[in-house]
Amino acid sequence: MNNNNEKVPTPLSRWRGAGGEASDLIIIGAGPGGYRAAEYAAKQGLKVTIFEDDNVGGTCLNVGCIPTKTYVHSATFDEARERMATVVPQLRGGVEGILLHPNITLVREKARFVDSNTVEASPSGEVWRGVNIIIATGSETKWLPIAGIDDPRVVDSTGLLNLETLPKRLVIIGAGVIGMEFASVFHRFGAEVTVIEFLKECLPALDSDIAKRLRKQMEKEGITFHMQCAVKQIADGEVFFEDKKGQTESVEADVILMATGRKPRTAGLNLEALGITLGPNGAIPVDDNYQIATVPDGSPSGLYAIGDANGRQMLAHAAEMQAIHAVNHILGKQDNIRFDIMPAAIFTSPEAACVGPTEDQLKAATVANGSAVGTPYECRKAFWRANGKALAMNATEGMLKLFIAPPSQGGDGGGSLILGCHAYGAHSADIVQEVTALMCRGTTIEQLRDIIHIHPTLGEILKAATE
Repeated sequence: MNNNNEKVPTPLSRWRGAGGEASDLIIIGAGPGGYRAAEYAAKQGLKVTIFEDDNVGGTCLNVGCIPTKTYVHSATFDEARERMATVVPQLRGGVEGILLHPNITLVREKARFVDSNTVEASPSGEVWRGVNIIIATGSETKWLPIAGIDDPRVVDSTGLLNLETLPKRLVIIGAGVIGMEFASVFHRFGAEVTVIEFLKECLPALDSDIAKRLRKQMEKEGITFHMQCAVKQIADGEVFFEDKKGQTESVEADVILMATGRKPRTAGLNLEALGITLGPNGAIPVDDNYQIATVPDGSPSGLYAIGDANGRQMLAHAAEMQAIHAVNHILGKQDNIRFDIMPAAIFTSPEAACVGPTEDQLKAATVANGSAVGTPYECRKAFWRANGKALAMNATEGMLKLFIAPPSQGGDGGGSLILGCHAYGAHSADIVQEVTALMCRGTTIEQLRDIIHIHPTLGEILKAATE
């Protein structure tokens, strides 16, 4: 639960006549966090100004999750491109409609800080003042300093989505969410796909047992993985990498995808004028209300950073909920959003999803009184191959791991509290979403066991893990 610290909204009248246009709330960036903050604040009666110099909807809608999912759910490369060209503008139009609210002013320019309550629009040079300002500028590709990275065959996810022809050979550097989703999709389209990853296993946020099983399944389907390998150079479409034994290997590619993560987009905001020191990877430091603690004179700040800009939970749905919480804090409203319970999904084939800690994290020792102790837990497993609906769907590949606390660590009734769930298999994201809702309500495994699940459904896989 996130408690709002005391905050009394400053009346907008304080800023009237102070020079420049005045707003209750200025938002920089109209991605999932920015436009959601604008919509919610406007409905609460705040006068909102939102800046965006690119397409509204941000990375997720325009060149991220939504376009990628049109690829995931298309049979061919040409069909995927056609569907993306239809779906993205339709959804973007929906966001444009949201920003037509009479309390919202959309400024299609860049914004940079003049001081903690003032921004300047570029290129017009107009000055806007706000009682509160939310930074929601999103993220950008994190490029590795590899020799030959300027090879024209090297693209990021945006460049890959803009390809007009399907590459025969695709090499992906990085086996995180972006790399794994594109590996799955482009292999299905008919490309020869090779993935090179520095870490021991793919998808580090996913339980290692689940991640390994998913990778092995993708290998069976024909995708090549080189794990624990470091890319050293790219030259004339050939990717040179060093394996864990120090041996140099190479693979040729028509297209090379840089999928080594993303970093907060903060350049050009003039944050240095506010005395803000960026954290690791360029993230803006915030407290649990997503508020930037102070301005240089030490007074309370009306500055907030949400979504990828603060680097805490780089997910579109996290940005949306952080937006709600930040606006609630501005309004002095209480909410019960559980940011410690954050589900996520990876839309490979089959898909994977997770909420809560991995088993490795639960096993990890913590220091207590000078000795190492692990987190007490139990692991319950269930498999898609034992589920009637999965058999009927011919989707029997998959496993679910449900983590629970011992009864002594459980809920009010002394039961075994649900700690988390990691899974891969058809519709695993839907199953994990059910677990997320149960965790937010402090449900025990005993209570879950008593919940009736429709037959035949994949949801019965979760029920099977309780028995």
